[in-house]
Amino acid sequence: MEQPMQGRVCLVTGASNGIGKAAALDLAGMGASLVLLCRDRGRGEAAMAEISERSGNRDVTLLVADLSSQRQIRAAAASFLESGRPLHVLLNNAGAIHAERTLTGDGIETTFAVNHLGYFLLTRLLLDRLRDSGRARIVNVASALHRRGYGDGRIAFDDLNGERQYGAWRAYGQSKLANILFTRELARRLDGAGVTANALHPGVVATGFGRNNRTGWMPYFQALYRPFSRRAGQGADTPVWLATAPQLDGVTGRYFQDRRERQPAPQALNDADALRLWEVSEKMTGLVQP
Repeated sequence: MEQPMQGRVCLVTGASNGIGKAAALDLAGMGASLVLLCRDRGRGEAAMAEISERSGNRDVTLLVADLSSQRQIRAAAASFLESGRPLHVLLNNAGAIHAERTLTGDGIETTFAVNHLGYFLLTRLLLDRLRDSGRARIVNVASALHRRGYGDGRIAFDDLNGERQYGAWRAYGQSKLANILFTRELARRLDGAGVTANALHPGVVATGFGRNNRTGWMPYFQALYRPFSRRAGQGADTPVWLATAPQLDGVTGRYFQDRRERQPAPQALNDADALRLWEVSEKMTGLVQP
């Protein structure tokens, strides 16, 4: 019997553990052709082997890229495009939080670089392939913490690098707000193209998220919330549903939690901010010259 995702190519970022790995396993079990994008080759190869073994699906390949590096994102996208394969699902899942302010090699605050610009640049580089593949879907893992932010809760366009004011949760919340604004503007630009874009909150999930912070208060916070968190498979349920459910054909520009559409914070519905973020992001990723 033909499986529901047979013949569909799905690219999942952050697929070596947590929600990304669980989602990739589910998609592989549905017969999808899987591309895992992971930061570490060793962990990526281990995930690829485990997913193939558990799902019985051997059509699983690996791309290696650190999404804090625009050079590596471009190289990974170029490698996929050179393969000539179609792309039917892009699941932007990889994310990070940093207790201390750090900068990437591109000179950008790391949380914003990974959580928003990583989604933005990879999606833009693969967008023509998604359009050409037909009935494609872009799924962006955001968070209910998009409700946090600077001052009035909106994007701090005058302090995207956190030079004036930095806090781990504030920076994370701003990056997740950016995910929803990006999804909203992306859906507007894709209207009529046969490609949908939706965002979601996966719930609080016990994964390796945040373990890069080995000092300070973050390890204690992780230990505190872990007993009350969802398993990775539960966190992957809504993103997989958004990537595969037939009843969602044509549904775009929305925000979901637990397979239900939710109303995001008012600042996530600001179309002027969505457009401005798109234009600023193009400059920060070098897609247009500043």
